[in-house]
Amino acid sequence: MARLIRIFDTTLRDGEQSPGASMNIEEKVLVAKQLARLNVDIIEAGFAFSSPGDFEAITRIGQEVEGPVICSLARAKPEDIDRAWEALKGAPKRRIHTFLSTSDIHLKHQFRMTRDEARIRAVEMVQHARSYVDDVEFSPMDATRSDLSYLCEVVEAVIEAGAGTVNIPDTVGYTTPQEFGNIIRTLRERVRNCDKAIISVHCHNDLGLAVGNSMAAIYAGAGQVECTINGIGERAGNASLEEIAMGLRTRKDFYDADTQILTEEISKSSRLVSKITGMVVQPNKAIVGANAFAHTSGIHQDGLLKEKNTYEIMQPESIGLTHSRLVMGKLSGRHAFREELQKLGYTLSDQEVNEAFDRFKRLADQKKELFEEDLEAIVSEAAIRVPERYVLKGLSVKSGVGQEPTATVELEVEGAIVQKSGTGDGPVDAVYRVIAGLTQTKSQLKAYIVKAITGGTDAQGEVSVRVEENGEMVTGHGSNTDIIVASAYAYLNALNKLTSLMERHARAEQKVPLC
Repeated sequence: MARLIRIFDTTLRDGEQSPGASMNIEEKVLVAKQLARLNVDIIEAGFAFSSPGDFEAITRIGQEVEGPVICSLARAKPEDIDRAWEALKGAPKRRIHTFLSTSDIHLKHQFRMTRDEARIRAVEMVQHARSYVDDVEFSPMDATRSDLSYLCEVVEAVIEAGAGTVNIPDTVGYTTPQEFGNIIRTLRERVRNCDKAIISVHCHNDLGLAVGNSMAAIYAGAGQVECTINGIGERAGNASLEEIAMGLRTRKDFYDADTQILTEEISKSSRLVSKITGMVVQPNKAIVGANAFAHTSGIHQDGLLKEKNTYEIMQPESIGLTHSRLVMGKLSGRHAFREELQKLGYTLSDQEVNEAFDRFKRLADQKKELFEEDLEAIVSEAAIRVPERYVLKGLSVKSGVGQEPTATVELEVEGAIVQKSGTGDGPVDAVYRVIAGLTQTKSQLKAYIVKAITGGTDAQGEVSVRVEENGEMVTGHGSNTDIIVASAYAYLNALNKLTSLMERHARAEQKVPLC
C-alpha cells in the first residue's frame, strides 16, 4: 500500500510573502475554504504575531473552515507562541509551527547565538507550544546550509521535547535533489527517535529545484511536504502543490506514495489564487498553465486523436478541466483540422477538407493561433464559393496623414492578368474603385460591414458587402488579418456571385420558347 504524504499548504502564509500578493481577511477565508475542498491536510493560515490582520484571519479560518488542521507560524519566542495560541484556540484541529535557524551563517549574523543556545531555545519553545496544543511542528531554518551533525542533534532534541513534526526547510533554495535526499536519509538513520515524528520538507525555488528537491525527499522517506498553490511564495516561490500532488499520483509506481488531495479541485484552486493575488500563471507552467494540456504539433495532435496516452501522461479531467486543447496553427495537420471541424458540426468531403485546409494553412502563416470563429469563417467561405471569374493576385495600398489614398490592384480575369492603380476617399474606397474599373461592373455597393472574428492585435477581420445590379442583390464575404485585403476578397466574392447569377439568368432566358 502506498505511503500517505501529508500536504501542508502555506499559500496563506509563505505564499502571501510574494511581492504584491497580499490578501485581505475575506480573501484569505475564501482561499482557505477552497483549500479545504482540495482536501489539504494542514493549512498554515498565517503568522499570528505579525499583524492584527493575520491574527483575525487565523481566528476566522479556525472557526469557519472544516476539515484541515489549522496552523499558525511563530518564532521561537514566548510572545509569538502565546499569540499563535490565542488565534488558534477556537479551531477544532490546531497546530503551532515554531522555528529557529540552525545554520552557522544565520546564528552568527542574524541571531547572534551559539549552537548550544539555539538548541536550548528550540527545546524550550517546543515545550512552551506543547503546553497549549498537542500538535507542534518545529523548523530548523536554513537546514540545508547547517552542519549535518548539529542538525541531527537539534532534530533529536525537539522530538524529545514534544515536536510531532520536524520540518527541514531549504530556506534559500540552495540544495539539490541528490544532496537533499541524502540529508533526509541521514536524519532518519542517525536521529534515534526519528520514528516518533513526521519528517517534513519546505523547499524554495531559487534555483528552480523546489519540486525536484521535495520529490527527492519523499523518495528518501519524508512524510509531509510544505507547498503552495501555483508555487507562489518568497522570492522565486515555493514547491508547487499541484506539481507535488500530480507527480505522486502519476508516478505512484516509482514513489510508492500518494496524497489525499482531490486533484479535480486543482484547476479551480489555481484560478482562485491567481485571481485574488493578481499573479498570472505562466502559460507553460506544469499542471495548471494554459498550455499544460494544449497540443500544437501536427504529429502530437495526430497521435493524441488516435490514443490519448501517446502524448498525455495525465488526463485533463483529473485536475478539473473538461478536455485537452488542440492548438490550431501552422503546425497542425489534416487529422486535427478535420476533427476540429467535426466538433463544430461540419462534415465535409475529402475534397472540401483539402480546399478548406489549404486556406487554413495560408491563414495560419499570418496568425499564431486560429480559433473556432476562424475555422467557421474558413468553412463558410468554402461553402458559398462560386466560380471565380475575378481572382485577386496582388494588392498594395498607400495611405496616411496628408497623403491621398492610392491602391494598386492586380487581378486574374478569365485567365488574363490585369492591373490598375487609382485613388479614393480612403484605402478601401480606393481599392473598390480600382476593382470596379478592372471588372467593369455596373453594380452598386449597398452595404459594407466589418467585424473582428477573434480578439487581439492579430485578430482576423471579416468583411461583408452587399452589391446590387439590375434588381439582383448578392452578399460577399472575405476574411483576413489585413482588413484591406479582407475588403477586397469580400467585394470580389460578391462580384463573382453576381456574375454567376446573371449568367444563369441569361442561360435560362435563352431556353424560353418563342410564342
